[in-house]
Amino acid sequence: MASPTIKLNSGYEMPQVGFGLWKVDSATCADTVYNAIKAGYRLFDGACDYGNEKECGEGVARAIKDGLVKREQLFIVSKLWQTFHDEDRVEPICRRQLADWQIDYFDLFLVHFPAALEYVDPSVRYPPGWFYDGESEVRWSKTTLQQTWGAMEKLVGKGLARSIGISNYQAQSVYEALLYAKIRPATLQIEHHPYLQQPDLVQLAQTEGIAVTAYSSFGPTGFMELDMPRAKSAPPLLEHPVVKEIATKHNKTAAQVLLRWATQRGLAIIPKTSRPETMAQNLDSTSFDLDSGDLEKMAGMDLNIRFNKPTNYFQADKLWLFG
Repeated sequence: MASPTIKLNSGYEMPQVGFGLWKVDSATCADTVYNAIKAGYRLFDGACDYGNEKECGEGVARAIKDGLVKREQLFIVSKLWQTFHDEDRVEPICRRQLADWQIDYFDLFLVHFPAALEYVDPSVRYPPGWFYDGESEVRWSKTTLQQTWGAMEKLVGKGLARSIGISNYQAQSVYEALLYAKIRPATLQIEHHPYLQQPDLVQLAQTEGIAVTAYSSFGPTGFMELDMPRAKSAPPLLEHPVVKEIATKHNKTAAQVLLRWATQRGLAIIPKTSRPETMAQNLDSTSFDLDSGDLEKMAGMDLNIRFNKPTNYFQADKLWLFG
């Protein structure tokens, strides 16, 4: 089973259906990645902040050693964390992350959030998280996004990243990036589900030839286990009457409907699961089409509810990134 692909503005083909690695437990991560490769996944979306890149690399290395896949058949994505935005920090941390993955290049390397924080040495704490002291102190770096992007572009020149992109940017930040970018962002990764559709932002990116990747496709589901009040107060998308009605109509699961809603509109997706049956179902979610009535009903579900923002996790007066 193979995923359709999206042609990036960098010239590379990116699988439209990938496997997300956020909150994949380090104890089981290597096996999860290995099993996902075995199930047919070729795109893996990781990040420094997930704290499991070493284990991801172990899973990839084992799959390659066992002959399940070749490196060139995989599309591996990672992200630059905020504390490494300074121009002289980008390449060293990228090289460390590559070493954790046991690979020579990333297929796609993203700026994780449009926020530069003061450097925290990996020997002090890794991943460093949001706080300079590891507890509550937020220290901003004076490095601009333009300077960081220039350092990202150098990764391409050195062969450390084939494509570079952005994540969690809002419209104005995207427009500004396009003004100074010598290498245009290949992708924009954003929280995207029926409760947070961001149609203007999606339209902007697609108009500018930037592929959009949706994360948290199931809305509050992935945040409930974090004991987030906002997520607990929102009706689960997988149980939403509109989604269940459409799933029954097409003889598909609610998860497949939510994923197809994104891919049918041209977005890439990165769901995750440890269950083999669900792995197969998610990967197969592009094998049917929703009709115009389905799409119209789901468009009407937009509540502009964002779950993934720092101030939903903790109190921080200096991290209003989506204000």
